[in-house]
Parts: sequence; C-alpha cells; structure tokens
Amino acid sequence: MTPSDGAGPGPGPVAVLGLGSMGSGLATRLLDRGVRVRVWNRTPERAEPLARAGATAAAHPADAIAGTSAVICTVSDSEALASVLRGPDGVLSQGPYPGALVCASTVAPDEVVRLTGDQKSVLDVGMLGNRDHARTGELRLFVGGEERVFAAGRPLLDLLGKEVVHLGGLGSGMRMKLLLNLLMGIEVQAMAEAVELAAASGLDRKLVLKAIAGSGFASPVMAFKAKRLATGHFDQPDFRLRLMAKDLLLASDQAATAGLRLPLLSAATETHVRATEQGHGDEDCVAVARTLTPKPGTHP
Repeated sequence: MTPSDGAGPGPGPVAVLGLGSMGSGLATRLLDRGVRVRVWNRTPERAEPLARAGATAAAHPADAIAGTSAVICTVSDSEALASVLRGPDGVLSQGPYPGALVCASTVAPDEVVRLTGDQKSVLDVGMLGNRDHARTGELRLFVGGEERVFAAGRPLLDLLGKEVVHLGGLGSGMRMKLLLNLLMGIEVQAMAEAVELAAASGLDRKLVLKAIAGSGFASPVMAFKAKRLATGHFDQPDFRLRLMAKDLLLASDQAATAGLRLPLLSAATETHVRATEQGHGDEDCVAVARTLTPKPGTHP
C-alpha cells in the first residue's frame, strides 16, 4: 500500500507523535524492525535519542506526517490530541490525512470520533503494557475501527503487539482501555490500603508486600507494583498518577452516561484526584499510597 490510497499503513514510513514512555517505546520498536520513522514531540529534546537511532525528527506534526503511510498519536490527553490533530500545524490542518490514523492516546471514546471527523482510515488503540513492552513488541492492543481499516492496519499493529484484538467500531479501543485502567487503579489502591493496615497493625511492610505479590490474590500488575511500593520510591514512573486520575475520571463519566453507580470506581477516582492535588501527579501511580499514610506517630 502507498500513503496516497488512504487504505492502511503499508510498509512505512510511520510517524509517531508524542514521545513519552510509550511513544518512545513504539518508535524504538519500529526502528528496530527496520521501519522508517518520523517523530515529533512538543519538547524537541525528547526526539534527540530517536534521531540518533535513525528516526527523522520534525518541527511540527504536519511536518512529521509528510510522506508517511500511517501516523500513531501517543499524547497524554484529549487537549493534546486536539492540538496535534486540529491545531494550526496539526495532522488534519490541511484536510484529511491520506494514510491510516492510529489514536493510541487514552481519551474519551467520543473524543476520538469527534476529533478525527471525516478522516476515512482511523483506528483507536488501547495499549496494555509498559514502556519495556512497547520497545519489545509485547503490548496487548485493543482496537476500534472499521473492519477494512483494521485489516489494512494489522501488519503494523502486529509489529507492535503480541496480541491484537479488534473489538468493534471506532471508540471501542478506548472503552476497553478505560475498563483496564479502572481495574488497575482499584487494584493498586486496594493493595496500598492493605499494606497501610498491615503497618498500622505492626506488620512489616516489605514482608506483607512480598506475601501479597507471591499469593494467588495478586494479579501481574499488583506483583509488579508491589516492588515499587516496597521501595517507597515513585519517581521514574511507568504510568504517571495524574494520567491514572484522568483515566478514572473518564471511566466515571462513561459510567454516569450509562446510568451506572460504581462505588469502587468512585472511591478510587476520589483518592487519585486527591493524590494529584497533593502534588504526586508526576510520580508513578502507586504513589496513591501517599494519601493513605497517617501522620507520624499515629502508628502503634
């Protein structure tokens, strides 16, 4: 396929817009697989390591997509996605993009539909995994979009994920991603609460976390996050707490629209928002535990 037929990604080049941990990982994976990559990030310094690895860095999103057959957007929220797609130098500033537009930013499902407008080849992709999974092609990808677009985009998606699942129409990928992050937010908070109760009862935090991580109660993400919680060091995040709070708020909006009352989601959202307001938003999401820690001297 060529970039001009509007049907799918073909062999490349591919543009990656947004070079946080996931975007950088995806771009690295594509370079390692021999795909020509063009990159853009709001802060150009993020593009420098990828440029040294062989990517072409662009000054604007519109420059990055020149000559490409697919563009992957991995920015942090709907405001950033709107700017990348519809801003003065955005992907769609000169009209529909002729290739495949892959929205891998976690936003409200309806936002994907609204922002992509009359773009004919669009997929929204919920990514399950971390930056290491992105670099090694071990992500699980949950995809929304028309069947023909998914079929055309499958070769590119197969380079990026070990599991690729088409869920249905546009917005389906975001719905699944919000559900998965809902589960992670609740699980991590539940573990943090259990450990805080353990400490208040005189048990050793590290021993309790080791027991939780090795038990049948622990999901893989709990076992992974237990290691971070044990150290108490939440910098160099795998997933920023403010992004988790944003996704829980989006899930809460989805629940409200559906007329659902989800008490666990409401509690997790409130705690994550409070942790963000307390200044922990750029720490790893396990820093939600900081909202549970009592004042010094209150533990027995």
